[in-house]
Amino acid sequence: MCGRFAMNEDVDDLIRDFVAAGGRAGDWRPSYSIAPTDPAPIVREWQPEGAEHPTREVTLATWDWPQPAGAPRRGPIINARLEKLDQRFWVGAFSNARCIVPMLGYYEWTGEKGAKQPHFIHGDGLLAAAGLSWASKDADGGWSRVFAVVTREARDASGEVHDRMPAFLEPDTWATWLNPQSITAANPTESAKNRTAMIDLLDRTSTAVAATIRTRLVDRRVNSVRAIDPQDASLVAALDV
Repeated sequence: MCGRFAMNEDVDDLIRDFVAAGGRAGDWRPSYSIAPTDPAPIVREWQPEGAEHPTREVTLATWDWPQPAGAPRRGPIINARLEKLDQRFWVGAFSNARCIVPMLGYYEWTGEKGAKQPHFIHGDGLLAAAGLSWASKDADGGWSRVFAVVTREARDASGEVHDRMPAFLEPDTWATWLNPQSITAANPTESAKNRTAMIDLLDRTSTAVAATIRTRLVDRRVNSVRAIDPQDASLVAALDV
């Protein structure tokens, strides 16, 4: 699972890191505590009409996915399971609107309720989590962009804290994952083949990145989303034990 993460770079840094043409991330400020329903920068590609090549951009999106039609309202939908990407709920976005969610790292917790210990799980630098993105209609009739983080069975250090983790991408897979050309073909057999190949790619690359992941204990201040300053870099500092 991924229920809170940190992203400490500004838009210009992300444009440079992901070789994006530009950004539409508004007044984004780096945050060490991005929670469900918060806005966060994502990297996506789209195909301008008449252009030969797609445009890659950094844009701001809300970490919350539309609820299934007719289903009772529950908590925010923030994660998409790797093993369910080709199933009905996710298949449209998986086939047509994949994105990258940049993050410095993410948080998980151990311990009993009331005494939860936060862990910050990170790599050697900026991580590129696989994500899905969609344009969602607001209650007032407007449109906004949303995203979900793809998760998988945890591997290596991540598995010591939680049984799920984000599926991270290696740089040489970014272009394939972001390609806006639909992997849905006219032939259903071809569509299934394309989706299986994309899932296999994500499984391989995320397994490789998982081997580089490390975890450290951080201060329990992180436990309260409302009581902390999300711009406080000390939230991810290692706890002295």
